[in-house]
Amino acid sequence: MASELVEVEGHIIDSLILAKVLDVILDAGADYRMVDVDIGKTNVDASRARLEVTCDDDEALANLLEQLSIHGANRVTTADARLESCTIDGVLPAGFYSTTNLPTQVRLDGRWVDIENPEMDCAIVVRSDGRVRTEPMHRVHLGDQIVVGLDGVRVATPQRPRGANPFEFMSSEVSSEKPKELVVAQVADRMRATRADGRKILAVCGPAVIHTGAGPAIAAMVAGGWIDLLFAGNGFATHDIESNVLGTSLGVLLREGRPTEHGHANHLRVINEVRRHGSIARAVEAGFVTGGVMYECVTHGVPFVLGGSVRDDGPLPDVHANVIDAADAMRAALPGVGVALMLASTLHAIATGNLLPAGVETFCVDINQAVVTKLADRGSHQALGIVTDVGLFARELCDHLVS
Repeated sequence: MASELVEVEGHIIDSLILAKVLDVILDAGADYRMVDVDIGKTNVDASRARLEVTCDDDEALANLLEQLSIHGANRVTTADARLESCTIDGVLPAGFYSTTNLPTQVRLDGRWVDIENPEMDCAIVVRSDGRVRTEPMHRVHLGDQIVVGLDGVRVATPQRPRGANPFEFMSSEVSSEKPKELVVAQVADRMRATRADGRKILAVCGPAVIHTGAGPAIAAMVAGGWIDLLFAGNGFATHDIESNVLGTSLGVLLREGRPTEHGHANHLRVINEVRRHGSIARAVEAGFVTGGVMYECVTHGVPFVLGGSVRDDGPLPDVHANVIDAADAMRAALPGVGVALMLASTLHAIATGNLLPAGVETFCVDINQAVVTKLADRGSHQALGIVTDVGLFARELCDHLVS
Protein backbone atom coordinates (compact mmCIF):
# COMPACT_ATOMS: atom_id res chain seq x y z
CA MET A 1 0.00 0.00 0.00
CA ALA A 2 1.09 3.60 -0.66
CA SER A 3 -0.06 6.58 1.39
CA GLU A 4 0.39 10.34 1.52
CA LEU A 5 -0.80 13.24 3.66
CA VAL A 6 -2.78 15.89 1.77
CA GLU A 7 -4.22 19.18 2.94
CA VAL A 8 -7.00 21.36 1.58
CA GLU A 9 -7.69 24.86 2.88
CA GLY A 10 -10.17 27.64 2.15
CA HIS A 11 -13.96 27.79 2.01
CA ILE A 12 -14.02 24.03 1.62
CA ILE A 13 -17.29 23.36 3.47
CA ASP A 14 -19.83 25.77 1.96
CA SER A 15 -18.34 25.38 -1.52
CA LEU A 16 -18.46 21.56 -1.18
CA ILE A 17 -14.77 21.31 -2.07
CA LEU A 18 -14.10 18.88 0.79
CA ALA A 19 -16.99 16.68 -0.36
CA LYS A 20 -15.61 16.70 -3.91
CA VAL A 21 -12.14 15.73 -2.63
CA LEU A 22 -13.57 12.77 -0.71
CA ASP A 23 -15.60 11.69 -3.74
CA VAL A 24 -12.48 11.78 -5.94
CA ILE A 25 -10.63 9.57 -3.45
CA LEU A 26 -13.41 6.99 -3.23
CA ASP A 27 -14.09 7.03 -6.99
CA ALA A 28 -10.41 6.15 -7.51
CA GLY A 29 -10.82 3.05 -5.34
CA ALA A 30 -8.62 4.57 -2.65
CA ASP A 31 -9.23 5.13 1.05
CA TYR A 32 -8.72 8.06 3.39
CA ARG A 33 -8.37 8.84 7.08
CA MET A 34 -9.31 12.27 8.39
CA VAL A 35 -6.26 13.31 10.40
CA ASP A 36 -7.27 16.84 11.35
CA VAL A 37 -10.16 19.22 10.60
CA ASP A 38 -10.42 22.88 11.58
CA ILE A 39 -13.73 24.43 10.50
CA GLY A 40 -14.08 28.22 10.33
CA LYS A 41 -16.59 29.72 12.72
CA THR A 42 -18.13 32.22 10.23
CA ASN A 43 -18.70 32.27 6.48
CA VAL A 44 -15.63 34.47 6.02
CA ASP A 45 -13.29 32.19 7.98
CA ALA A 46 -11.28 29.58 6.09
CA SER A 47 -11.42 25.90 7.01
CA ARG A 48 -8.65 23.32 6.78
CA ALA A 49 -8.66 19.53 6.52
CA ARG A 50 -5.70 17.14 6.53
CA LEU A 51 -6.23 13.61 5.23
CA GLU A 52 -4.11 10.50 4.89
CA VAL A 53 -4.81 9.00 1.47
CA THR A 54 -4.06 5.34 0.82
CA CYS A 55 -3.82 3.56 -2.55
CA ASP A 56 -2.80 0.10 -3.75
CA ASP A 57 0.55 1.24 -5.16
CA ASP A 58 2.73 4.28 -5.87
CA GLU A 59 1.46 4.71 -9.44
CA ALA A 60 -2.18 4.80 -8.34
CA LEU A 61 -1.28 7.24 -5.57
CA ALA A 62 0.53 9.56 -8.00
CA ASN A 63 -2.49 9.56 -10.35
CA LEU A 64 -4.85 10.29 -7.46
CA LEU A 65 -2.69 13.13 -6.12
CA GLU A 66 -2.76 14.75 -9.55
CA GLN A 67 -6.58 14.54 -9.62
CA LEU A 68 -6.80 15.99 -6.11
CA SER A 69 -4.63 18.97 -7.03
CA ILE A 70 -7.37 20.12 -9.40
CA HIS A 71 -9.51 20.77 -6.31
CA GLY A 72 -6.71 22.46 -4.34
CA ALA A 73 -5.74 19.44 -2.24
CA ASN A 74 -1.94 19.55 -1.85
CA ARG A 75 0.63 17.13 -0.53
CA VAL A 76 1.96 18.01 2.91
CA THR A 77 5.58 18.26 1.86
CA THR A 78 8.64 20.41 2.44
CA ALA A 79 10.55 19.17 -0.59
CA ASP A 80 11.64 21.59 -3.30
CA ALA A 81 10.28 21.18 -6.80
CA ARG A 82 12.31 18.91 -9.06
CA LEU A 83 13.53 20.49 -12.30
CA GLU A 84 14.64 18.93 -15.56
CA SER A 85 15.99 20.63 -18.65
CA CYS A 86 14.08 20.66 -21.90
CA THR A 87 16.21 18.82 -24.49
CA ILE A 88 14.10 19.41 -27.62
CA ASP A 89 12.19 22.54 -28.62
CA GLY A 90 8.45 21.96 -28.11
CA VAL A 91 8.90 18.67 -26.19
CA LEU A 92 8.57 18.45 -22.40
CA PRO A 93 10.50 16.09 -20.12
CA ALA A 94 8.64 12.91 -19.21
CA GLY A 95 6.67 13.31 -15.99
CA PHE A 96 6.27 17.09 -16.35
CA TYR A 97 3.80 18.72 -13.97
CA SER A 98 0.56 19.56 -15.80
CA THR A 99 -1.01 22.76 -14.47
CA THR A 100 -4.51 23.80 -13.47
CA ASN A 101 -5.79 27.37 -13.84
CA LEU A 102 -5.77 27.87 -10.07
CA PRO A 103 -3.25 30.15 -8.31
CA THR A 104 -0.16 27.98 -7.95
CA GLN A 105 3.16 28.16 -6.10
CA VAL A 106 6.43 26.31 -6.61
CA ARG A 107 8.96 25.66 -3.84
CA LEU A 108 12.47 26.67 -4.88
CA ASP A 109 15.45 26.76 -2.50
CA GLY A 110 13.15 26.46 0.48
CA ARG A 111 10.74 29.28 -0.42
CA TRP A 112 7.39 29.33 -2.20
CA VAL A 113 7.26 31.34 -5.43
CA ASP A 114 4.01 32.37 -7.14
CA ILE A 115 3.43 31.34 -10.74
CA GLU A 116 2.97 34.54 -12.72
CA ASN A 117 0.28 33.44 -15.18
CA PRO A 118 -1.87 30.49 -14.06
CA GLU A 119 -3.16 28.55 -17.08
CA MET A 120 -4.37 24.98 -17.32
CA ASP A 121 -2.74 22.18 -19.30
CA CYS A 122 0.67 23.84 -19.40
CA ALA A 123 4.15 23.16 -18.07
CA ILE A 124 5.83 25.16 -15.28
CA VAL A 125 9.03 26.87 -16.45
CA VAL A 126 11.53 28.26 -13.92
CA ARG A 127 13.54 31.13 -15.38
CA SER A 128 17.19 31.82 -14.58
CA ASP A 129 16.15 34.90 -12.59
CA GLY A 130 13.85 32.81 -10.36
CA ARG A 131 10.60 33.86 -12.03
CA VAL A 132 8.11 31.07 -12.62
CA ARG A 133 5.63 30.96 -15.52
CA THR A 134 3.33 28.53 -17.24
CA GLU A 135 4.07 27.80 -20.88
CA PRO A 136 2.16 25.67 -23.39
CA MET A 137 4.07 22.77 -24.84
CA HIS A 138 4.83 24.43 -28.17
CA ARG A 139 6.56 27.39 -26.45
CA VAL A 140 9.19 25.54 -24.44
CA HIS A 141 12.77 25.66 -25.72
CA LEU A 142 16.01 23.78 -25.38
CA GLY A 143 17.48 24.41 -21.93
CA ASP A 144 14.27 25.59 -20.22
CA GLN A 145 13.99 24.31 -16.65
CA ILE A 146 10.71 22.39 -16.31
CA VAL A 147 9.04 21.25 -13.09
CA VAL A 148 8.55 17.47 -13.08
CA GLY A 149 6.61 15.37 -10.59
CA LEU A 150 4.36 16.58 -7.79
CA ASP A 151 6.92 17.61 -5.18
CA GLY A 152 7.17 21.29 -4.32
CA VAL A 153 3.96 22.39 -6.07
CA ARG A 154 0.81 23.60 -4.35
CA VAL A 155 -2.41 25.11 -5.67
CA ALA A 156 -5.05 27.26 -4.01
CA THR A 157 -8.57 25.97 -3.38
CA PRO A 158 -11.11 27.11 -6.02
CA GLN A 159 -13.15 30.08 -4.79
CA ARG A 160 -16.68 31.15 -5.57
CA PRO A 161 -18.00 34.73 -5.60
CA ARG A 162 -19.17 35.52 -2.07
CA GLY A 163 -21.69 37.96 -0.64
CA ALA A 164 -25.30 38.79 -1.32
CA ASN A 165 -25.86 37.63 -4.87
CA PRO A 166 -28.34 35.32 -6.60
CA PHE A 167 -25.68 32.64 -7.14
CA GLU A 168 -25.14 32.17 -3.41
CA PHE A 169 -28.60 30.76 -2.64
CA MET A 170 -28.68 28.42 -5.62
CA SER A 171 -27.46 24.92 -4.87
CA SER A 172 -26.78 23.99 -8.50
CA GLU A 173 -24.13 25.63 -10.65
CA VAL A 174 -26.27 25.32 -13.77
CA SER A 175 -30.04 25.33 -14.05
CA SER A 176 -32.70 26.41 -16.48
CA GLU A 177 -34.92 27.41 -13.55
CA LYS A 178 -32.82 30.21 -12.07
CA PRO A 179 -34.43 33.70 -11.90
CA LYS A 180 -33.00 35.19 -15.07
CA GLU A 181 -33.73 38.83 -14.27
CA LEU A 182 -31.78 38.58 -11.02
CA VAL A 183 -28.93 36.74 -12.73
CA VAL A 184 -28.66 39.31 -15.54
CA ALA A 185 -28.68 42.13 -12.99
CA GLN A 186 -25.91 40.40 -11.05
CA VAL A 187 -23.79 39.94 -14.17
CA ALA A 188 -24.24 43.66 -14.90
CA ASP A 189 -23.16 44.46 -11.32
CA ARG A 190 -20.04 42.29 -11.69
CA MET A 191 -19.20 44.07 -14.93
CA ARG A 192 -19.57 47.46 -13.21
CA ALA A 193 -17.33 46.31 -10.36
CA THR A 194 -14.75 45.05 -12.83
CA ARG A 195 -14.77 48.35 -14.68
CA ALA A 196 -14.42 50.26 -11.37
CA ASP A 197 -11.36 48.12 -10.52
CA GLY A 198 -9.74 49.06 -13.82
CA ARG A 199 -9.96 45.56 -15.26
CA LYS A 200 -11.21 44.53 -18.69
CA ILE A 201 -14.35 42.75 -19.87
CA LEU A 202 -14.03 40.02 -22.50
CA ALA A 203 -16.85 38.79 -24.74
CA VAL A 204 -16.53 35.42 -26.48
CA CYS A 205 -19.23 35.21 -29.15
CA GLY A 206 -20.57 32.42 -31.32
CA PRO A 207 -22.57 32.85 -34.58
CA ALA A 208 -25.84 32.27 -32.71
CA VAL A 209 -25.39 35.71 -31.16
CA ILE A 210 -26.14 37.12 -34.62
CA HIS A 211 -28.73 34.50 -35.59
CA THR A 212 -30.81 35.27 -32.46
CA GLY A 213 -30.75 39.01 -33.12
CA ALA A 214 -28.39 39.84 -30.25
CA GLY A 215 -25.85 41.55 -32.51
CA PRO A 216 -27.18 45.12 -31.97
CA ALA A 217 -27.09 44.68 -28.18
CA ILE A 218 -23.46 43.48 -28.26
CA ALA A 219 -22.57 46.31 -30.65
CA ALA A 220 -24.17 48.82 -28.28
CA MET A 221 -22.15 47.44 -25.36
CA VAL A 222 -18.95 47.76 -27.39
CA ALA A 223 -19.83 51.33 -28.31
CA GLY A 224 -20.79 52.06 -24.70
CA GLY A 225 -17.43 50.87 -23.39
CA TRP A 226 -18.71 47.72 -21.70
CA ILE A 227 -16.71 45.28 -23.83
CA ASP A 228 -12.94 45.76 -24.00
CA LEU A 229 -11.94 42.64 -25.89
CA LEU A 230 -13.67 40.26 -28.31
CA PHE A 231 -12.85 36.64 -29.13
CA ALA A 232 -14.79 34.91 -31.90
CA GLY A 233 -14.48 32.87 -35.04
CA ASN A 234 -14.89 33.48 -38.74
CA GLY A 235 -18.61 32.64 -38.52
CA PHE A 236 -19.51 35.29 -35.94
CA ALA A 237 -17.64 38.08 -37.73
CA THR A 238 -18.98 37.06 -41.13
CA HIS A 239 -22.62 36.91 -40.06
CA ASP A 240 -22.28 40.15 -38.10
CA ILE A 241 -21.06 41.89 -41.26
CA GLU A 242 -23.64 40.08 -43.44
CA SER A 243 -26.46 41.20 -41.14
CA ASN A 244 -25.41 44.82 -41.40
CA VAL A 245 -24.57 44.89 -45.12
CA LEU A 246 -27.40 42.68 -46.41
CA GLY A 247 -29.81 42.42 -43.46
CA THR A 248 -29.51 38.63 -43.32
CA SER A 249 -27.76 35.98 -41.26
CA LEU A 250 -27.16 32.75 -43.15
CA GLY A 251 -29.46 34.21 -45.78
CA VAL A 252 -32.39 34.67 -43.36
CA LEU A 253 -33.80 38.19 -43.02
CA LEU A 254 -33.36 39.06 -39.35
CA ARG A 255 -36.24 41.52 -39.25
CA GLU A 256 -38.74 39.15 -40.89
CA GLY A 257 -37.36 35.72 -40.09
CA ARG A 258 -37.75 34.42 -43.65
CA PRO A 259 -35.08 33.19 -46.08
CA THR A 260 -34.16 35.20 -49.14
CA GLU A 261 -33.70 33.84 -52.63
CA HIS A 262 -30.11 32.63 -53.09
CA GLY A 263 -29.46 33.90 -49.56
CA HIS A 264 -27.27 30.90 -48.79
CA ALA A 265 -24.49 32.68 -50.72
CA ASN A 266 -24.81 36.01 -48.86
CA HIS A 267 -22.07 35.25 -46.34
CA LEU A 268 -19.70 34.26 -49.16
CA ARG A 269 -20.32 37.52 -51.01
CA VAL A 270 -19.63 39.49 -47.83
CA ILE A 271 -16.40 37.57 -47.16
CA ASN A 272 -15.33 38.15 -50.75
CA GLU A 273 -15.84 41.92 -50.51
CA VAL A 274 -14.00 42.22 -47.20
CA ARG A 275 -11.13 40.24 -48.70
CA ARG A 276 -11.18 42.67 -51.62
CA HIS A 277 -10.65 45.53 -49.14
CA GLY A 278 -7.90 43.61 -47.36
CA SER A 279 -9.22 43.70 -43.77
CA ILE A 280 -12.31 44.43 -41.72
CA ALA A 281 -10.84 47.79 -40.69
CA ARG A 282 -10.31 48.81 -44.31
CA ALA A 283 -13.84 47.70 -45.18
CA VAL A 284 -15.09 49.98 -42.40
CA GLU A 285 -12.90 52.87 -43.57
CA ALA A 286 -14.20 52.42 -47.13
CA GLY A 287 -17.82 52.56 -45.97
CA PHE A 288 -18.62 48.97 -46.95
CA VAL A 289 -19.33 48.04 -43.31
CA THR A 290 -21.34 50.74 -41.55
CA GLY A 291 -22.63 49.03 -38.40
CA GLY A 292 -22.52 45.97 -36.19
CA VAL A 293 -20.17 44.50 -33.62
CA MET A 294 -17.07 44.41 -35.83
CA TYR A 295 -17.76 47.98 -37.01
CA GLU A 296 -17.95 49.19 -33.39
CA CYS A 297 -14.76 47.30 -32.48
CA VAL A 298 -12.88 49.02 -35.31
CA THR A 299 -14.43 52.42 -34.64
CA HIS A 300 -13.77 52.36 -30.87
CA GLY A 301 -10.40 50.64 -30.97
CA VAL A 302 -11.59 47.47 -29.23
CA PRO A 303 -9.14 44.64 -30.05
CA PHE A 304 -10.47 41.34 -31.33
CA VAL A 305 -9.02 37.91 -32.05
CA LEU A 306 -10.72 35.75 -34.67
CA GLY A 307 -9.66 32.10 -34.50
CA GLY A 308 -10.19 29.92 -37.54
CA SER A 309 -11.29 26.33 -38.03
CA VAL A 310 -11.13 23.75 -40.79
CA ARG A 311 -14.75 24.46 -41.81
CA ASP A 312 -14.33 28.20 -42.41
CA ASP A 313 -15.45 29.75 -45.68
CA GLY A 314 -13.02 32.32 -47.01
CA PRO A 315 -11.99 33.08 -44.36
CA LEU A 316 -12.08 36.79 -43.57
CA PRO A 317 -8.57 38.28 -43.88
CA ASP A 318 -8.39 39.00 -40.11
CA VAL A 319 -8.91 35.35 -39.13
CA HIS A 320 -5.95 33.42 -37.68
CA ALA A 321 -6.05 30.30 -39.85
CA ASN A 322 -3.32 28.68 -37.74
CA VAL A 323 -4.98 27.65 -34.45
CA ILE A 324 -1.72 27.80 -32.49
CA ASP A 325 -1.22 31.38 -33.64
CA ALA A 326 -4.82 32.13 -32.67
CA ALA A 327 -4.34 30.71 -29.16
CA ASP A 328 -1.11 32.70 -28.71
CA ALA A 329 -2.87 35.87 -29.86
CA MET A 330 -5.63 35.19 -27.31
CA ARG A 331 -3.03 34.62 -24.55
CA ALA A 332 -1.35 37.91 -25.37
CA ALA A 333 -4.65 39.81 -25.10
CA LEU A 334 -5.91 38.31 -21.82
CA PRO A 335 -3.85 40.13 -19.13
CA GLY A 336 -6.09 42.49 -17.19
CA VAL A 337 -9.37 40.68 -17.94
CA GLY A 338 -11.64 40.49 -14.88
CA VAL A 339 -14.91 39.22 -16.38
CA ALA A 340 -15.48 36.91 -19.34
CA LEU A 341 -18.85 36.54 -21.06
CA MET A 342 -19.15 33.31 -23.06
CA LEU A 343 -22.12 33.91 -25.35
CA ALA A 344 -23.55 30.97 -27.34
CA SER A 345 -20.12 29.59 -28.09
CA THR A 346 -18.83 26.09 -27.44
CA LEU A 347 -15.41 25.70 -29.08
CA HIS A 348 -14.22 29.27 -28.56
CA ALA A 349 -15.59 29.30 -25.00
CA ILE A 350 -13.69 26.13 -24.13
CA ALA A 351 -10.55 27.42 -25.83
CA THR A 352 -10.76 30.66 -23.87
CA GLY A 353 -11.58 28.85 -20.63
CA ASN A 354 -8.40 26.83 -21.06
CA LEU A 355 -6.41 30.07 -21.10
CA LEU A 356 -8.13 31.96 -18.28
CA PRO A 357 -6.86 31.95 -14.70
CA ALA A 358 -9.42 30.89 -12.13
CA GLY A 359 -9.66 34.43 -10.76
CA VAL A 360 -11.52 35.66 -13.85
CA GLU A 361 -15.27 35.64 -13.25
CA THR A 362 -16.74 33.67 -16.14
CA PHE A 363 -20.39 33.58 -17.21
CA CYS A 364 -21.34 31.02 -19.85
CA VAL A 365 -24.69 31.69 -21.56
CA ASP A 366 -26.34 29.15 -23.86
CA ILE A 367 -29.79 27.70 -24.51
CA ASN A 368 -28.26 24.20 -24.32
CA GLN A 369 -27.54 23.16 -20.73
CA ALA A 370 -24.89 20.68 -21.89
CA VAL A 371 -22.83 23.54 -23.35
CA VAL A 372 -22.68 25.56 -20.14
CA THR A 373 -21.45 22.55 -18.13
CA LYS A 374 -18.54 21.82 -20.47
CA LEU A 375 -16.31 24.58 -19.09
CA ALA A 376 -16.60 23.36 -15.50
CA ASP A 377 -16.18 19.75 -16.63
CA ARG A 378 -12.92 20.67 -18.36
CA GLY A 379 -11.46 22.43 -15.32
CA SER A 380 -12.75 26.02 -15.49
CA HIS A 381 -14.06 25.91 -11.92
CA GLN A 382 -15.00 29.60 -11.92
CA ALA A 383 -17.50 29.28 -14.79
CA LEU A 384 -21.14 29.93 -13.87
CA GLY A 385 -23.73 28.66 -16.34
CA ILE A 386 -26.83 30.58 -17.39
CA VAL A 387 -29.26 28.52 -19.47
CA THR A 388 -31.29 30.92 -21.59
CA ASP A 389 -31.66 32.36 -25.08
CA VAL A 390 -28.60 34.48 -25.74
CA GLY A 391 -30.65 37.05 -27.64
CA LEU A 392 -32.89 37.75 -24.67
CA PHE A 393 -29.94 37.73 -22.27
CA ALA A 394 -27.85 40.16 -24.35
CA ARG A 395 -30.68 42.61 -24.85
CA GLU A 396 -31.55 42.67 -21.14
CA LEU A 397 -27.88 42.99 -20.15
CA CYS A 398 -27.53 45.88 -22.59
CA ASP A 399 -30.56 47.58 -21.03
CA HIS A 400 -28.86 47.38 -17.61
CA LEU A 401 -25.59 48.86 -18.83
CA VAL A 402 -26.25 51.20 -21.75
CA SER A 403 -28.40 54.22 -21.02
